[in-house]
Parts: sequence; C-alpha cells; structure tokens
Amino acid sequence: MLKTFSIGGIHPADRKLSAGKSIEMLPLPKRVAVPIAQHIGAPAKPEVKKGDLVKTGQVIAKTGGFVSANIHSPVSGKIFKLDEVVDASGYRKPSIIIDVDGDEWDENIDRSETLNTDITLSSEDIIKKVGEMGIVGMGGATFPAHVKLSPPPGKKCDILIINGVECEPFLTSDHRVMLEKGDELIVGIRILMKALKVDKAVIGIENNKPDAIQHLKKLTSQKSGIEVQPLKVQYPQGGEKQLIDAVIGRQVPSGKLPIEVGAVVHNVGTAYAIYEAVQKNKPLVERVVTVTGPGVTKPGNFLARIGTPVSQLIEAAGGLPDNTGKVVGGGPMMGKALTNLDVPVTKGSSGILILPHEEAHRKPVENCIRCSKCISACPMGLEPYLLMIESEKELLDRAEDDNIMDCIECGSCSFTCPANRPLLDYIRLGKGKVGQIIRNRN
Repeated sequence: MLKTFSIGGIHPADRKLSAGKSIEMLPLPKRVAVPIAQHIGAPAKPEVKKGDLVKTGQVIAKTGGFVSANIHSPVSGKIFKLDEVVDASGYRKPSIIIDVDGDEWDENIDRSETLNTDITLSSEDIIKKVGEMGIVGMGGATFPAHVKLSPPPGKKCDILIINGVECEPFLTSDHRVMLEKGDELIVGIRILMKALKVDKAVIGIENNKPDAIQHLKKLTSQKSGIEVQPLKVQYPQGGEKQLIDAVIGRQVPSGKLPIEVGAVVHNVGTAYAIYEAVQKNKPLVERVVTVTGPGVTKPGNFLARIGTPVSQLIEAAGGLPDNTGKVVGGGPMMGKALTNLDVPVTKGSSGILILPHEEAHRKPVENCIRCSKCISACPMGLEPYLLMIESEKELLDRAEDDNIMDCIECGSCSFTCPANRPLLDYIRLGKGKVGQIIRNRN
C-alpha cells in the first residue's frame, strides 16, 4: 500500500498537459527586471548603479541578513535603472533593470555539460557556497537554502527528504528535471547529505510519475543511503509537513519547523541548483517554468532566465488563447492571478497557468451549511469555516488561538466547499494581520 500523509487531503484532477514536453531553452529577452527580494527574509542590497556593465552570474545585490539571499545578474549588459516593478504579487517591488547585450558569463562559472561527481568541499564550505550562489527553495516557498542547511544549536538532522511530489495540478517542471537532470540531481542530493552530515536521503515522488520513479530508482540502485519512495497521489503532499508525515510518519508540532523532528526537506529543483552551485560555481540565474492551460496550443517546460517577462514565456507556448479569462502565477490551487503579463520570472516561479473564461470565474457564494467538508480536507487539522469568520469579523486573538498561522494556504478548503465560500481568501487576510501582531509583539 502506498504511503501518504495522515490528516485531510483532496484529489483534484492532475491535468499534467506538459508532462511529456522536454525542457526547452527560452531565447534571451531584450530587457530583464530582477527583483531584489525573491526569497523569504530580508531583501538583498543592490551592489550596482545605473550605467554599470554586468556579466551573467555576477553579484548585483548582496544578502540583507542571515535569512536572505544574494541576487546575481541573469544576463550580460548594462544596468538601465534601479526602479520598482510590479511582480507576481501585484505590488511594485524594488528591482534592478538590465538591458541585455550578448551573453557574456562570469569566467569562474563552469558551463560544460560534463557531470562532476567528485564532491571535494567540506560541509561548512558547501553551506557557504550555497549561500554565495543565492540558492533558495524552488518549490515556491523560496526559503534561503543555506539557512535550512544550518540547523539551530541543539537540533540535529537525521534524514534528508527530497520533494519530487509536484502535487499541484498542471505543473510539470520538477517532473522534467527528475527525468532530464537525474544524474546531476543525485549528485546534488549527495552534496546536501554531506552538508547536513546525514547518511540517509529519501526522494518522495507521487505515483502519477512512474517514469520519474523508475528512472531515479535505477540511478540510486548503487548509491548508498539514497532511496526513492513512491507515494499515493494526494494533494497537498508537496507541503513539507505533509511530506515528512507521508515518508517517515513524523508529525511536525504546531508552529515548529521540520528540524524539530530531525528532518530537512529540499525540492528537486533546489537539489539540482545546489549541484550547479557547488560543482559548477553557477549561481541561480535561471529556472524551469511550466507554461500550460486547457487552451494553450504549445504547453511546455521552458528554461528561462530570472527577470524574463512572463509575456515571453506565453509567446513561446503559442500565445494567449482567445478565450483566456485569467493568467495565474503558479498552479490552480496555490497560485495567484497576475495583474499584467510584464511581471518577471523569479526564483520561485514554477509555472504560468492560462485558464479559459469558463474556469476562471468563481461561482456565487452561498451560506455555510456546516457540512464540515473543509475540516475533513484541511491537512493541518484546522477549522477553515471558523477561521474565515474570525478573519472576516477581525477576531484576531481568537484566530491566533485557533492556530491560523499553521495554515499552509493550500486551498483544499475552498476547493471542497459546496457553498463556494472564499475560505482561503479570508484566512490569508487574517493570517497576514495575525502575523503582523506577532511580529510587533516580539
């Protein structure tokens, strides 16, 4: 019997339209806009000014604290200006705008296709290198990877879990990385194991990716300490706490991090980026992005430079269909509608979903019928209907007591609600306000 997590979960249709599409390199844009805050934590601090010439891979903004990440130029060219641009959140964010001129890379970056399996750096030097190269969690959370590799005093990691679940409908970028970059991924996992000083790693993959499971099982058959764990298809199994529960049966306590139960989780895209950072001295300047949707003529997985306008990705996939109702950054469950198509690709951009009119509009909201489906579906064991009421009425103390901050914003509650209640919208709103209260209190 396939493993899965023990609380809640739902089964939205997979709709992996681009699963069979190989990774395709996107042509360079004429101009990129590179936000200086593409990660959880303090924004990076710009190191360049208008008119400066930069090479691909050069540091253009340095960390603003321990929980922060360096930003590197994804292109070569001239700094056009430092300005604010609208990002996927819909808000204007400080960014470095670069006019592209050729593609001259920093000479310290190894751009060869040769697989480098010899890990020479020490644990401490690996963590330092990961920090220098600006690697963040590429599953969407964008937590600086070097911080995850540095457990707090008194905490010990005994298992590394690699997230190859990709449970979000439509998205296939991680799937393609597992299939096309499997050898590099395994070296990346070994690098992470050395950094964390652990001798066991498990790659969790949902059973709807049999080709990836088979491929990685073959690659790991002779690799001591690395195993592939097929999992039952269940959303949101890609959540850290859900994946830990599914793979090793440990429950992370409320308000705590995975290290509390001896686990560290990294996405497959992150592991591959760490291979490139440590073995090739290559910073995070590009990533694979899925562009898909029911009416998209050429859905695919594109290797795009950070800062590339979303519009260029859409063009590569055949352009906007005539019946487009909404363009979403990310997948249909956790993604957010984009306010315009000039928003840049960032380190956390996993996909662009184009929805037709008939799928883009919400149904009329009706009264809650107390059916408790949202409670049954919640993977965190919360009461979404109650948290919505508390957020709507600004009963923020009660919302905090009812663990609103534990919400992982997976959208399972809204998906399963027969009354079409905007549960997640209000919970997100309340969570933001409660989070601000907690920060002020601390």
